[in-house]
Amino acid sequence: MSNPDRQSAFSGTKDVPAALTFDVPRLAQYLQAKAPGFAGPLHVRQFKGGQSNPTYLLETPAARYVLRRKPPGKLLPSAHAVDREFRVISALHRQHFPVPPPVLFCDDAAIVGTPFYVMGFVDGRVFWEPDMPGSDKAERTAIYDAMNETLARLHSFDPSSIGLGDFGKGENYIARQVDRWTKQYKASESEPIEEMDRLIAWLPTRLPPPGPVRLVHGDYRLDNMILAADAPRVLAVLDWELSTLGDPLADFTYHLMQWDMPPSDSIAGVGSLADKDLAALGIPTRSDYVDAYAARTGYDPRAHLPVYLAYNFFRLAAILQGIAARAREGTAANENAPAMGGMVRPLAVKAWSFAQQAGAR
Repeated sequence: MSNPDRQSAFSGTKDVPAALTFDVPRLAQYLQAKAPGFAGPLHVRQFKGGQSNPTYLLETPAARYVLRRKPPGKLLPSAHAVDREFRVISALHRQHFPVPPPVLFCDDAAIVGTPFYVMGFVDGRVFWEPDMPGSDKAERTAIYDAMNETLARLHSFDPSSIGLGDFGKGENYIARQVDRWTKQYKASESEPIEEMDRLIAWLPTRLPPPGPVRLVHGDYRLDNMILAADAPRVLAVLDWELSTLGDPLADFTYHLMQWDMPPSDSIAGVGSLADKDLAALGIPTRSDYVDAYAARTGYDPRAHLPVYLAYNFFRLAAILQGIAARAREGTAANENAPAMGGMVRPLAVKAWSFAQQAGAR
């Protein structure tokens, strides 16, 4: 199997493709009026990374910003909620949690074609591979600990105390997620996958007991954060599109998938720690990583870990199916999105293997 260079493929910016362009002078005029301190001229490029909401670098002589917008075209229900992203980073920024500084939200589609928000640019490093090629053992160990601590801190917030008490239903989170992603998957299904059909039937019958209601990120992983250039410190957690109120153990076990992710020889594959020499790399085992999180939070997924992982691999398969569908329609944010469809079946197979560990037949 080849080793695709995701770091090069997803780092930096590119020219904005025709399907995702907008009226830059109109945006500049709007920001001049609405964003404190903004002054053009404005230059726009699109970030290479990101799979769902198109994300752009806005450069002016004095400052840099980041714009996230809904993609154009027909969208799946409840997807691409940039208004919710802006609300959650605003609330967390007030708590000094590492997120980019919010600037403004705009629901007027006349400005760039769809609703959007603008946040400050955070200058640092993004690692697109969980084994962090080019780093050393000590740095990997420290970054993984910082990543664990940051998620534990997120799950420590009482949502009501930070102004997010109504940010989601909270209760019965996994049951609602299974229902949501079943519908999303069926809405974008391109071919029958037996394991997905089995999971759709089995998961509602074997849900883990509900956990406390906390703010959950929904897509927490190494490549969704910016790290300091000179220290193993998380500067900003990115991509809050799937955030809501829910079960922190569902959120944490999504993060655990990287230890068992099916390796892919496609640049569009999700980074994996499977078959890596973790001790040599300085990366904790999955068990040790769970120990650290449980010590920090008091939440422990181990009694139901196969079910959590079956659910999360199923959920990711459904998410990637939706990205592949947008690629077929020409509205995907990432040029590698068409290959996402090829990851759906391996993820479904992995999900079903965990379901079998939990007793599925």
